[in-house]
Amino acid sequence: MPGIFTISLDLELYWGVRDSRSFENYEANLSGEREAIRGMLDLFDAHGVHATWATIGFLFFNDIVELRQHLPGVLPDYRRRQLSSYLYIDERSWGHDDAYHFAPDMIELIRSRPGQEIGTHTFSHYYCLEDGQTIESFRADLQAAVEAAKAKGIPTSSLVFPRNQGNPSYLAVLEELGISCYRGNETASFYKPRNQQEQSSWVRALRLLDSYVNLSGYNTYNLEECAHSRPFNVPASRFLRPYSRSLAPLDGLRLHRIKRAMRDAAIGNRLFHLWWHPHNFGADVSENLAFLEKILAYYDELHKRYGMQSCNMGEIAHALERMHVA
Repeated sequence: MPGIFTISLDLELYWGVRDSRSFENYEANLSGEREAIRGMLDLFDAHGVHATWATIGFLFFNDIVELRQHLPGVLPDYRRRQLSSYLYIDERSWGHDDAYHFAPDMIELIRSRPGQEIGTHTFSHYYCLEDGQTIESFRADLQAAVEAAKAKGIPTSSLVFPRNQGNPSYLAVLEELGISCYRGNETASFYKPRNQQEQSSWVRALRLLDSYVNLSGYNTYNLEECAHSRPFNVPASRFLRPYSRSLAPLDGLRLHRIKRAMRDAAIGNRLFHLWWHPHNFGADVSENLAFLEKILAYYDELHKRYGMQSCNMGEIAHALERMHVA
């Protein structure tokens, strides 16, 4: 099997950052997110790139009234109350900003494009490693996400854990609900799953540096190893950091870091998995799309020279299933 280039995007709107950023502080990213999504889809079409859009279940609804009718019966009881999207629903005053909380229109746009998969990012942006939550509340939350997608005729095959808080004890729940794969973390110690209190400034600094300098290796993966157990781990290779004016002089290093790993995957018939959040692109849409286009143009070169293929996570899981059975 040739090397594989895959992309996953954590589609969250404000739900994904509401416990860490004020609405006013992040409004520039949110207001540009829909433009960024359309631009990404156009680039994916132009380069034949397949991607998985791991979507929070809340986004499937038109408004807060409709969402309230579909809340699960068991809710997480986080020790840090501000982590709960369910409490946020009751505590905020709902105005005319539904476009920052709900996106059935964007989900329909994404699924209409070739090669684009709607995956899940749980129902409520559920944190699997935070104190107070349980496997029972996780099951109820994920079941609600699967049902929200099913109501729109969308099967759920792929999951991305919010904040990359993968909990090995919860993988059996994915199997129960028919989810065949998830995005695991890179193998370096500073990428291991952590709850928010464990996310030290030192860990964040190492991850930032790793975007420009090779600290953790290429993070490409042997497909046969990914096929060893269900649900299949389709691990991350690199977070695509958004444009930063202060770090823009280093963008050549950032691009080179990604290209070297992509080339390693193409030559070695391995997997390279790039990911980010659409709202990361919202504040500097043109600069971020221009950088993404350079990556996709390089994928074109690797496709022509080495036969590298673009697959979404669900398509990879299907291929891994054939290897697993064999």
